[in-house]
Order: sequence, then C-alpha cells, then structure tokens
Amino acid sequence: MTQDLTQASAAELSKLYRKGKASPVETMKAVLVRARKLAPRINALCHVDAAASLAAARASEKRWKKGKPLSPLDGVPVSIKELVRVKGWPASMGSKLTDKTPADADAPAVARLREAGAIVFAQSTSSEYGHKGVTDSPLHGISRNPWNTDHTPGGSSGGAGAAVAAGLGPIAIGTDGGGSVRIPASFNGLVGLKATFGRVPAWPPSMTGDLSNTGPMARTALDCALMMNAIARPDARDAYGLPADDTDYTMKLGSKLKKLKVGFVLRFGDHPLDIEVASLVTKAARQFTALGCDVEEVAAPFPYPEAGRAFVIHWLTALQRLLQLYPESRHDEFDPSLLAGAKAGLRYSLQDVVNAQVTRRELAIAWNLFFARYDLLLTPTVAVKPFAAGQNLPAGQDGKPNIQWSPYTSQFNLSRHPAASVPCGLGSEGLPVGLQIVAGHYRDALVLRAAAAYAESNPLKFPVLPETDR
Repeated sequence: MTQDLTQASAAELSKLYRKGKASPVETMKAVLVRARKLAPRINALCHVDAAASLAAARASEKRWKKGKPLSPLDGVPVSIKELVRVKGWPASMGSKLTDKTPADADAPAVARLREAGAIVFAQSTSSEYGHKGVTDSPLHGISRNPWNTDHTPGGSSGGAGAAVAAGLGPIAIGTDGGGSVRIPASFNGLVGLKATFGRVPAWPPSMTGDLSNTGPMARTALDCALMMNAIARPDARDAYGLPADDTDYTMKLGSKLKKLKVGFVLRFGDHPLDIEVASLVTKAARQFTALGCDVEEVAAPFPYPEAGRAFVIHWLTALQRLLQLYPESRHDEFDPSLLAGAKAGLRYSLQDVVNAQVTRRELAIAWNLFFARYDLLLTPTVAVKPFAAGQNLPAGQDGKPNIQWSPYTSQFNLSRHPAASVPCGLGSEGLPVGLQIVAGHYRDALVLRAAAAYAESNPLKFPVLPETDR
C-alpha cells in the first residue's frame, strides 16, 4: 500500500475499503503511529485509546470483507473534543478542577458514530470549558496549528481542527458556542458546520445553554455530510432536539447553485479586518457568481455593537456559575482568562440579562427577515489570520490586543441559524483563511451544498507535517 492513508478523506477511505485496496486496520495503525510521532509538535490529542481502536478496526475489517459495512463511515477514525462525553473516558473539560471519573455513557453524536461503525479513537484538546477562541489550558498546555506550529489552531475546538489537518483521523467532533467549530475550521483549512440549533442532539446540556452546538469538522464538505447523516438523528436526552427530517446530506451535495440569491457582508460593523482576509473572501464571493448565484454586497441587518454585547452577557453570565461549582480555594487553578470572565459575569445585573435576551430575539428576527430575501449569506469566518500560539488575542494595528478579532460567528449562535466555514485560500504566510456560509433555519443541507460547490472549484492542498519521534 503506497498511499498515505492518514491523508485520505473519510469518503476516500470508504472507497478503498469497498474495493479491498486498504483496510480499517491499516488505516488505524497508520493514524496511531502518526499521532504518537506528532504529539510533541501539535499537542492536539489528550487521550488516545489504541487498544480499543485496533479492536474496533478489526471488527470493521470483518464487516467490509463480508460486504456488510454499517455505513460509509465504518472503519473511519474520528476524534472527539474533550467537552463531549465518551463512555470510559474522563470528561475533563480541559480543566484541572473537574472530576476525572470515566463517563458512563456516550454523548449522542458519539453513540451515533459508533453505530455507523466509525472508530472513536481519541479525545482532542480544548480550552478550559471551551471558554475562548484559542486552544490552550492549564491541564494540557498549548495546542498548535499543523500549517505552522508557531501559530494557534484557533479554538475552542482547536485540537479537533489541528488533528484533522495533521492527518490524525479525517473527521472530528467539535462544539460551537460562539464559533468554536468555525474558527478552528478557518485557521486549519477545514470545513466545519454549526448546524441549526437542535439538529445535532447534545447531552449533557452545555453550561452555555442554547448557544452551544455539537458539530462535524473535516477536510471536505462530503465528509461533513457523511457525518451529518449519522449524527443528525433525534435523541431523547436533548431538551431542544429537532424531529427527524430524513435528509440524506450526501445526496444534496450534487445540486447546482444556479439562481440562488446570495448576500455578501464583508464587515459586520466598525471592527478591524485583515486586508488579506478581506481580499480572499471578496474573491470567494465573486466565485459564487461564477457558480451561477446572484451575489449582492449588502449591509448586516443588525447593529454589531448591540449583537456583541448581547453575546458577551449571555456568555459571561453562564460562565460565572463555575465560581459556585468549585470552592474558592481552588479558583486559582482555573485558566486566568476563564476566571476573569467568570468574575466579570457576576457584574451584570438581572436587567442586563433581560435586555440581552430581548436583543437576541430582535437579532434573530432581523436575520430571519434577511433569509426571507436571500438564500445564503457570505462573510469572513474570522477577521484575522491565524496568530501566535499561546496568545489569547492577536495584536491590533496599534500594537494593543485586538478584542474584536472574531465578530462574525457568534451572531449565529444567538440566532440559531446554520453556518459553516470553508477554506477560501492561503494568506501570504501560507496559513488558511475561511469563508463563512450561512442560511435560514433548517437549511443545513444547502449550507453544505454551497460549501461543496465552492470547495470543488477551489481545492486546498494540505501540508504533510513531517513526523518526529518523542
């Protein structure tokens, strides 16, 4: 076998298995070797279950030989963000303070992937409680971007993003409470989807409530669609889960985008925007015209400062609960930025919270009205290119920390609309830039179809990070 199986997509692996040109055991062994060798360089995986993974690979291999795979994902390695429960693994939340007793049940997405035959082989790193848009924690240290290890993979699903980009399993499960799937998808050159809220069941409930979503991350829209076919199924443990819609996401990918009306918003308000990001995203928007869409540059329908304030109030008032969950004598074990955020959450009044809820409803209606006029929205995913690893914020043009570096993603956590990031090119330093694609509620398949159509016409070649032994 001359092909590097660690660089194959899930769909490509499925074809190889079906033709007998590769096996799940070969793939799993290759991924485990690569994971061990790259661990010191990118720190993307905090737990690897080698023995169980190889046993699952052997079982999958037998199914493929009999011609009875459980799904196209049978025998495909998948990593799971450490905020998501996996039976037998500790639900660490990236924190020194959490109980490390192994979980007694799989989260819905994990259970559905196992039922599809995917090999749940590793846990990926997150910032502590997924509280920030980069990935480092007091528990696991700094995770790094495989495109350039001096840079961050984004966050909070940065370990998942780095793992997929580095060839440590072609697919991953992340979570997204304000952009935590889409930001690392942008920084690592992946397709990452935050589906319509409730489409992918989640359990246990997130501390950040109905801001949080579980979602797929992969190198291709097709692999995300394969994952959605497995994970977008109802689960009674999700308090807000949507009913089954029987969508085959892979079958929806081939349709053309002709005659779709697309709104392009380059800026959500008065915030900094990297000139290369602006250029690449604008070029991507023009490409949608070539794909047959009617693209119109428009203004965002809701004031950016109000949206940002509403999100911050929702987010920080949720985080303050950590101060009650753990004794004050241990608060110094939190990531300093998490502790600061939780304390800031205490300073908001009840009236602040009520006002933020009102703003959220107004914002959601504004975007609903937008999507009554437009089939799709295009924006940058992030306003900056990947910045230095180990930093919470990039530097602005004035040398001060840029606190407005990610203004595009969180609005759709507030509004609950489906949104994906798809790579739209590389900046001058060779680091990926993402295009965000958004649609109206329940039009998740359209978002993935648009991502697939664009990516097919603008393929991205991933770097193969050289391996190094411990």
